[in-house]
Amino acid sequence: MSLKSDAFPSSVAFDLIATSLASEPAKKDAIKKGSAIFAFTLTNAAKASESWYIDLKKTGTVGKGLAPEGAKPDVVLSLSDEDFQKLVDGKAAAQKLFMGGKLKVKGD
Repeated sequence: MSLKSDAFPSSVAFDLIATSLASEPAKKDAIKKGSAIFAFTLTNAAKASESWYIDLKKTGTVGKGLAPEGAKPDVVLSLSDEDFQKLVDGKAAAQKLFMGGKLKVKGD
């Protein structure tokens, strides 16, 4: 099942991340390095918001919503769909987005 949302063009990145976590060795390595549930709340040009998560705490899965059922995110990153696209394309740095107030981070 695709995680892409037509209203959020950058959301295709979550499908790519899920694909990269498909193998057990990659999943185990990512969990070892990440050890948290990361939620991304994106806001599009129409001011609509949607969330996706990357569970690098237990399951190594990617899905829609803030966290897998029964869990809470450890970190919530909020930014625009456009800025998220720039971030995944390597055209923007997270630190610069954060310092410019375009990336908000809550949690540990």
